[in-house]
Amino acid sequence: MTLSTATNPALREILTLSSAQRPCAVPRRALLASAGAWLAAAAWSPAALAAADPWSRSGASVDAQRLVRWASASANHQGMAFAVIDKPAATIHVFGPGGGYAGSAPVLLGSALGDRSAPGIGQKPLSQIRPHERTTPAGRFVSEPGSNLQGHDIVWIDYDAAVSLHRVRGAPAERRVQRLASPVLAERRISNGCVNSPAEFYNRCVAPWFGREAGVVYVLPDSEPFATFFPAADAAYPLANLPS
Repeated sequence: MTLSTATNPALREILTLSSAQRPCAVPRRALLASAGAWLAAAAWSPAALAAADPWSRSGASVDAQRLVRWASASANHQGMAFAVIDKPAATIHVFGPGGGYAGSAPVLLGSALGDRSAPGIGQKPLSQIRPHERTTPAGRFVSEPGSNLQGHDIVWIDYDAAVSLHRVRGAPAERRVQRLASPVLAERRISNGCVNSPAEFYNRCVAPWFGREAGVVYVLPDSEPFATFFPAADAAYPLANLPS
């Protein structure tokens, strides 16, 4: 099912996305990197991880690694493409339906810290959204392809809360493209709650899967404990078992 912003009167970010979308092709190495190859490296040693898959060399945070290993080992993503949005690192990691690593990129997030959407936020006009309500919610979401009022494609993370993943855009004064390149994580907190990715990355790694059918999006918390949102992953891959 494709969802349109035309049916949501209070879309938090009505975005004018570029209509110039290049043909999307996931890198060949990502398609060849099967889940089985890196799940064979069951130990948490850096050598085992590096030998298993390019994902192990992505520089991902420990919590992102734990979540990806659990999601693949348990098949929690149910054979769908999945993404991990690491809010503390302001980064997205994308995987294909078979668990192969497609790539990572910086993202822009909600300007306010917090892991819950304010009640009724999806029905509020932008002008009525208060600063502390501009959060990107944490948790597991089944995404849906959609479109904005201009007919450009976006990916709904949480339709009811009007939270989507889309190509970066914005007023020049907001310097969103420059913020994506900034190493200062606070610079990447600018949106009303939606997730902005580089356009090239969206075209190459997001649109081919999430833009065509449902996927799973895991959003790591920035305020509450990891275990609050992902207790099974925390139990399966506890921090105590990680090498020092």
